[in-house]
Amino acid sequence: CYVCGQSGAAIKCSQWDCDRRFHLPCAGEGECVTRYFGLCRSFCWEHRPAQSVEVAPAADTTCLFCLDPVENSLSFGTMVCPVCCHAWFHRTCIQKQAAYTGTSKLACPLCRDREIFQGEMLLMGICIPFRLPDLDEEDVAALNARHSRCDASRCRCPGGREQQEEEGPWQLLLCSSCAAEGTHRLCSQVDSSTQSWECLGC
Repeated sequence: CYVCGQSGAAIKCSQWDCDRRFHLPCAGEGECVTRYFGLCRSFCWEHRPAQSVEVAPAADTTCLFCLDPVENSLSFGTMVCPVCCHAWFHRTCIQKQAAYTGTSKLACPLCRDREIFQGEMLLMGICIPFRLPDLDEEDVAALNARHSRCDASRCRCPGGREQQEEEGPWQLLLCSSCAAEGTHRLCSQVDSSTQSWECLGC
């Protein structure tokens, strides 16, 4: 192994004229990259792929995940979103995020691009599991919770925005398109004969 010097290094650099070999656990220390898709090719520090964007972080730029400073240029340990070119992060931090979220949710933490971002991360050796993200019971409950408050600019209900009744002026109607906003009938002047309502955004 060209990193630790011990025997048993089974991984060879995929560059055809390179004879460097290394152990998989030594890859990070040796700044090697393994692509975890297709033929699972591995590269030594000299022949590893590099991001092609020509940007550098501003002074005192921090990682968007751990908030520690990043290096002053692109490197093995410092990466950037190829879409917005403003989201900087450490390789170890984006790998942890990818392991947690999986292919269904991994996206740039700033511009939220998913397709180009994931493709670039795969090329740079970030392993993205093909699974749904790990969610605990509280996360699932929050995702399944029904919106339950009046979002009218001026709520007139004496019981407050959270109060709702089965019918009448304080019946809470959810937006029929997004269900992410609600209103009391009286607060948005929705008469009793109208069964659906849409928020301003929809």
